[in-house]
Amino acid sequence: MSNASPLPLLDPDVTPCCPPLTERPLTAEEAVRTAAMFKALGDPVRLRLFSSVASHEGGEACVCDISDVGVSQPTVSHHLKKLKEAGLLTSERRGTWVYYRVEPSVLAAMGHILGRYAA
Repeated sequence: MSNASPLPLLDPDVTPCCPPLTERPLTAEEAVRTAAMFKALGDPVRLRLFSSVASHEGGEACVCDISDVGVSQPTVSHHLKKLKEAGLLTSERRGTWVYYRVEPSVLAAMGHILGRYAA
């Protein structure tokens, strides 16, 4: 039995990056941003890392807590960097460790973009 709690998809204080796909066609800029986000999550290791951070107790995870995804530590660091570049994660160095959080607007944006089909 899992002790994971569901993550909220919509936060009233967050403005999503793009409109729902069913509302209107995306602009070129919106499409580039959205594609980068979903492309980063298209890799199974990155998706597992993103999920590990998003579901970690307290909403953040130390890199030392999320390295067990079947690849070496340098590869984990590479994938975390790609998730940051796509705007999906933020990080903060505390002493010798780096802590990662899901960017607050990410889950809201994903749910918003998918619109009525997200339910």
